[in-house]
Amino acid sequence: MDRRRFLHASTLLGGGALLTSPGLRAQGAPQAPALITRDAMRPQLPHGIQSGDPIADGAIIWTRADRPARLWLDWSTTASFANAQRVRGPHLLEDSDFTGRIDLRGLPAGQEIFYRVVLQDLRNERVLSEPMPGHLRLPAAFGSRAVRDLRFAWSGDTCGQGWGINEAWGGMKIYEQIRRINPDFFLHSGDTIYADSPIPAEIALPDGSLWRNLVTEQTSKVAETLDEYRGRYRYNLMDANVRRMAAQVPQIWQWDDHEVTNNYSDSKDLSGDARYTEKNIPLLVARGTRAFQEYAPMRRFGDAESERVYRHLPQGPLLDVFVVDMRSYRGPNSANLQTEENAASAFLGRPQIAWLLDGLKRSKAVWKVIAADMPIGLHVNDGKDAEGRDKWEAIANGDDGAPRGRELEIARLLSEIKRHRLHNIVWLTADVHYTAAHFFDPAQAKHTDFLPFWEFVSGPLHAGGFGPNKADGTFGMQVVYQKGPGVANAAPAVDTQFFGQVDIDAKTRAMTVTLKDLAGTALFSKTLAPQRG
Repeated sequence: MDRRRFLHASTLLGGGALLTSPGLRAQGAPQAPALITRDAMRPQLPHGIQSGDPIADGAIIWTRADRPARLWLDWSTTASFANAQRVRGPHLLEDSDFTGRIDLRGLPAGQEIFYRVVLQDLRNERVLSEPMPGHLRLPAAFGSRAVRDLRFAWSGDTCGQGWGINEAWGGMKIYEQIRRINPDFFLHSGDTIYADSPIPAEIALPDGSLWRNLVTEQTSKVAETLDEYRGRYRYNLMDANVRRMAAQVPQIWQWDDHEVTNNYSDSKDLSGDARYTEKNIPLLVARGTRAFQEYAPMRRFGDAESERVYRHLPQGPLLDVFVVDMRSYRGPNSANLQTEENAASAFLGRPQIAWLLDGLKRSKAVWKVIAADMPIGLHVNDGKDAEGRDKWEAIANGDDGAPRGRELEIARLLSEIKRHRLHNIVWLTADVHYTAAHFFDPAQAKHTDFLPFWEFVSGPLHAGGFGPNKADGTFGMQVVYQKGPGVANAAPAVDTQFFGQVDIDAKTRAMTVTLKDLAGTALFSKTLAPQRG
């Protein structure tokens, strides 16, 4: 934008400092002229706004327009927007499905941030959208003495198995329940969409009644085209509960398989699946990846690895979050019985394991959360191989003996954690569509070279209920608590949808993990005291 158009935009959007990047300001913008205000002519934000990947001095702000537009944003530390600062965002065009984001940086650590998003119509720059307000809370900077209690929530699995938005039922109510606990952030543990699960208009329930879904063209079949993948994200954002939470609570997203297709890996074969006319897995992965990257409120990496999902998000002195990617670097789903680490046994992959270990060793935070998209010790089956043996989708392989297959990589990771005396590591995950608390005890394990640790499972957010699953004994996993429907694909209900809540006390530094149901009822709670190295 040249200086004339830059100042023209400043005039249109009214008073306050206008920023194109930290430190670049145009002061004293003149009074805004009268604008075209008919709502039908204004740009719209049909899918709301989201914030994500919060860190002490920044967060991502995301939105989607209904037409070519420029994204603008005001932010302030007060709800009155006193001394608001203005940031110029990107153009929202067809090539990104009209989505866009601002990596809002230079924010005051530990503060409440109030923001409002405005779209400027590119066909007529005098036409602006109504401002859409949002809110987020930043973590404290490391070393800060003004440390407060920290709370966050996690879960996974949205709109799976045909269970879509039933407005008569209240829509995706669990998102509202999460919003009400006022967390610092929400961790979405993967399966942010179900690209492989068509959403029908009606589903017959066991009591003879009907579950009635909102339906769209893109959700009526399995996703194959880029527009169909994008349409899955647009569908989820049709839900008022999802949009309300997204505008008030920053999110940390990761992904798993259903962002592309069920249980995909290098061994995935769609030749026998009549629902798909496109059988090319790499092409489907490319389209699913593009849509996820467009719609996730996630901070992007540079061109060196532009599609990278694993990342470290420090949350102040009390917490470091390490988001891992158990999908992009895995070998083929197989019988999972390799006796040495190789390309076929890879799950996280050596570069990601090295990154994770380095981050854990460097971390000075009290607690280190490994946000995993799949559990460590639960059986997650993926059919049979050509020899009739069970194939496995996750880490466990149905063999309770010494580590084999993907377990080799995890065994090495756990042994290195012990060798470096890295304490206060907690694993959080979803994927299996029920909730559980697992304690990994080396005294009960076949592989004993690790420190005891906890893994907590929660979900689904809004999908069919399943489980509980069988436990694998290689790492001595003890099922301390679990709750699932005991049947496959149970309809969304209070006792089939779950999320987890984590509270860290600023004074005692203790972490309390609470597993909750759709009504917000606490089902199980465990308080962990921090250990010193």
